[in-house]
Amino acid sequence: MDPIILNSTLWIGGIGLVSAVALAIAEKYLSTPEDPRIGKVTELLPGANCGGCGFAGCADYARAIVTQDAECNQCAPGGAASATAIAAFLGRTVAALEKRSALVLCCGDDTEATRRADYNGINDCAAAQATAGGDKGCTYGCLGYGTCARVCPVNAISVVNGLARVDKDKCIACGKCVAACPRKIIRLVPADAGIHVLCSSKDKGPAVKKVCGTGCIGCRICTKFADGAIAMDGFLAVVDYSKPLTNEETIAKCPAHCIRKA
Repeated sequence: MDPIILNSTLWIGGIGLVSAVALAIAEKYLSTPEDPRIGKVTELLPGANCGGCGFAGCADYARAIVTQDAECNQCAPGGAASATAIAAFLGRTVAALEKRSALVLCCGDDTEATRRADYNGINDCAAAQATAGGDKGCTYGCLGYGTCARVCPVNAISVVNGLARVDKDKCIACGKCVAACPRKIIRLVPADAGIHVLCSSKDKGPAVKKVCGTGCIGCRICTKFADGAIAMDGFLAVVDYSKPLTNEETIAKCPAHCIRKA
């Protein structure tokens, strides 16, 4: 064998051997063993790794609970069961976790809302929004290209007739759809809330009616029957989910038919 090649091989092998020994010594004497409670807390989480808790995944959240005293009730998929089990294991108390669900604040599907252009680009809401502000006549309405559905980890969102719809029984309230929607019309609301204003347009009534048959026209009639649970944000009626809204007369009296059960 060529002496140069032999020497090079020996040097490289020697360096590798020394490095391996150094790493083994460092692993034995310098590493910090992980708290075994982290693994147990990870097992008590559902394993969805959705990121809705604000951490990279279930293991990262478990580590934060154990080492950083993060709250036990931030896992929406696990709900009260996971929070209670984790708190009991760690000897903590935990506040009740309100179950939430994503809600698309728009009801203007392709039978009700107009399209002002033919969009032939990427089938993505963000791409459509970046193309002259989107093709929908209402600049606040759901674009309907399914970006929210594609990021949903549990397939709780479908697009029907150009409008995203959430199956609240499947929704785990991870918030990924909220972050993905370029028009910011998806909101996490209490899962037991039954009556909603499904519109996000802040335009005046005449402008709304030109582009959508079910958009809020700002008539304020609903506020008379909602016992303070609906307030006006300019020309848009908005539900205050901290107050109970059970009076179905708000649905019956809405002339635009954008107040609905969902």
